[in-house]
Amino acid sequence: MSAFRTSGPARAGQYAALLAYLVFLAFPFLWLVSTAFKPARELGSLHPTWIPHDPTLENFRQAFDEQPLLRAAGNSLLAALAAALVAVAVATPMAYVLARRRSRLTTAATGWVVVSQAFPFVLLIIPLFLILKNLHLINTLGGLVAVYVVWSLPFALWMLTGYVRAVPTELEEAAAVDGAGRLRILVSVTGPLLAPGIVATALFAFITAWNEFFFALVLLKTPEKQTLPVVLTHFLGAEGVADLGPLAAAAFLATLPSLVVFAVIQRRITGGMLAGAVKS
Repeated sequence: MSAFRTSGPARAGQYAALLAYLVFLAFPFLWLVSTAFKPARELGSLHPTWIPHDPTLENFRQAFDEQPLLRAAGNSLLAALAAALVAVAVATPMAYVLARRRSRLTTAATGWVVVSQAFPFVLLIIPLFLILKNLHLINTLGGLVAVYVVWSLPFALWMLTGYVRAVPTELEEAAAVDGAGRLRILVSVTGPLLAPGIVATALFAFITAWNEFFFALVLLKTPEKQTLPVVLTHFLGAEGVADLGPLAAAAFLATLPSLVVFAVIQRRITGGMLAGAVKS
């Protein structure tokens, strides 16, 4: 056991590196929060400070007055939730087949899933636009949801396949001996064990769709259909000058749903890995 122990200086270095990493990750968000509550005179100061001297909610009021943030947030929420649910519903049975039916075909399919993630947006947007135009789905949230599902499905499938392979096959074999069919095994035996993976995958699909900008910009034309990331660009002037205070306030509000969703379900992701494993 002593071979796995680290010395005091090494452990201190590990904690220091972890702290530096956390500071690196938290800096943009903390600066965004600070900017959102600063009055205009502090935003134009040559000596910016971390903590506003005179915090105000004026930036939030201006943000809601200038742009339809609630309507845009509703569009984003609807698209993100629909994309997450559909992606998980499609990826779960597909992942089960890929994990349990080992063959050259499934190996090639898994490889294609991984390779497809390397395709840039620019190569896909024109074919997607033409397909959605023929289906009369341009400028609709349904078309945007379909694009989000297609875009998040490869990673969701790859992620859930790993979770399925981690489930012991002995549990399924025992259920099969008791007379359970393949569907019953997936729902009653494998399903509960996949719950953390399903939640994590749904969270990934939700956050990806919530933050997505490029597809929403190209596919949605009317202001009533635009999502929150697209509406945030309206705080930029004609010459590219940002209305910094309201923009920071709106961007801060746009990050809250992702943080809240993760805070609510993070225990579900890390806990209950063996829930449902006991055969009754």
